[in-house]
Amino acid sequence: MHELAITESVVDLVRDRTGGRRVVAVQLCVGALSGFVPASMQLCFEIATTGTPLQGARLDFTEPPGRISCRVCGTEHDIPDAVLLCPCGSADVVVVSGDELRVVSVELERETTCV
Repeated sequence: MHELAITESVVDLVRDRTGGRRVVAVQLCVGALSGFVPASMQLCFEIATTGTPLQGARLDFTEPPGRISCRVCGTEHDIPDAVLLCPCGSADVVVVSGDELRVVSVELERETTCV
């Protein structure tokens, strides 16, 4: 379950960047070819955030499909899984998108100010 180590790294990154402020939501982009399973990351997020300013935060995902560019026929295609084959039969392809894993946004709790 490599999702735990990666999710812990995401939690550490968000904590470092938010200075200990309470986090309401984290938006991740997890490409279909990244090798990560969002449902597993969700469970790991709940474990990794226990006792941190992210505890109870919502974890949202965008999941862009895999997309390849074929060096043989010059076309681009969405692909449903990690089998990197062009419909022309060539395996000489470049992944254009879908292998990403990144933090897209973080929503912080509003700080109240006394007037």
